[in-house]
Amino acid sequence: MKWSFYDVKAKAKVQAEVTGKKVYGEGKRARYAFKAQTKDKRPLTAFVKKADYDKCTAKVIK
Repeated sequence: MKWSFYDVKAKAKVQAEVTGKKVYGEGKRARYAFKAQTKDKRPLTAFVKKADYDKCTAKVIK
C-alpha cells in the first residue's frame, strides 16, 4: 500500500510503500502511524486515522 509521507530532509512530500504500522499510546489517547523508508533507507512516519490504519494490511510493529 502506498501512502504520502513528509520527508524532513528533502522538505517535501513523498510517496512510499508502507512497511509497517504502529499504535502509540493507549485508549482514547492512541495515535495510529504508518512506517516506511526512503530510497536511501531513512525512516518515515505518517500519523493516520484509525479507519486508514484498520484498512492497511502491513504488519504491526511493536
